[in-house]
Amino acid sequence: MTAEEDALFGLPYAPPDATVPYGPHPSQVVDLHLPAGPPAGIRVTLLHGGFWREAYDRRHLAPLAAALAAEGVEVALAEYRRVGTGGGGGWPQTYEDAVRATAVRAAGVRTTATRSSSSPTRHVLVGHSAGGHLALCAASGTAGVDAVIAAAPVADLARARELGLSGGAVEEFLGGGDHPEADPALRGPARVPVTILHGTADPDVPLELSRSYAAAAGSKVTLRVLPDTGHYAAVTPGTAAYGALLTALGLC
Repeated sequence: MTAEEDALFGLPYAPPDATVPYGPHPSQVVDLHLPAGPPAGIRVTLLHGGFWREAYDRRHLAPLAAALAAEGVEVALAEYRRVGTGGGGGWPQTYEDAVRATAVRAAGVRTTATRSSSSPTRHVLVGHSAGGHLALCAASGTAGVDAVIAAAPVADLARARELGLSGGAVEEFLGGGDHPEADPALRGPARVPVTILHGTADPDVPLELSRSYAAAAGSKVTLRVLPDTGHYAAVTPGTAAYGALLTALGLC
């Protein structure tokens, strides 16, 4: 593990206010983290990474979800079917789950008198790593969001496949086939504003993948390069790179 990975995975787990299913599979659930104070007028659907593999689940982004809720954001931390024994994932099932999960919100869920006191006005899809890949795919589709933020995303699937990232994770995700529709860099222009946060020192997903996507996906894409930043800092509360995420969300 890198120091950044240790820092994120070492944070204490933050339990959700509620968990809502959106399908029959055990992984088709969303954890809701609701603001305890005045709402910020933003709803975030959060997609975790882990190279689409069953071994990695949403729990490691629970501290991020709780931190955003503390900023007044209504957060839906989504799980989705992944690749591996019993996971039921791969293309297109994993992407279909990500899109379905964006429709889940906290309507009817109340834990205190102050929570969800007004309806959020802006819905942002935030994805990290493989979750960033799914979010970027949604940016060129009809995911029903106002904006997308992708942190250290697997933004160019063809290049990631050539590089053999994470021991052939792309091959596993695609089932060995060719699926250009699964590649954000080949899906056409983004339909909503997209902000990409990517560090120059990312050892897991090279910055070149985000540069390639930004060049292909059109004028709605903003690439913010984070100097001396690795793979996990942008989704780790308290880091300077996390401040960049808050800025992208319009919270500071």
